[in-house]
Amino acid sequence: MAGLENRRARHDYEILETLEAGLALVGTEVKSLRAGQVDFTGSFARFQGGELFLQDFYIAPYEKGGYTNHDPRRRRKLLLHRRELNKLKAQVEQKGLTLVPLRIYFNERGKAKLLLALARGKRDYQKKADDKKRAVQRELEGW
Repeated sequence: MAGLENRRARHDYEILETLEAGLALVGTEVKSLRAGQVDFTGSFARFQGGELFLQDFYIAPYEKGGYTNHDPRRRRKLLLHRRELNKLKAQVEQKGLTLVPLRIYFNERGKAKLLLALARGKRDYQKKADDKKRAVQRELEGW
């Protein structure tokens, strides 16, 4: 599986750094994830009590899950080494930086991984300038 992309994040944020994090999931979440039933809209990572959690990340309930199904918007723990967490926490405490998910995928061992980005929000004029650059580039390529 190639993974599912958060294409909106690259439009809304200036990506400064990326890193791979594991996810603590329950069984029905993994099944829905493999089926590609996720939504990145509004999701972000936040530190709570020295740990990192993914907030507002929607994984649809598994259709055959029954009473064992998960809460679609529950917060999910991100698995990182302590030194990575400390480094990220110091960077996020800077003004204007946030952690946003870019991509979710399964690695070669079958473990769910999240590509997390340290990002700074773009202003409207920056987004417009990027769109204009992309349009000119497409025009030059002959689209």
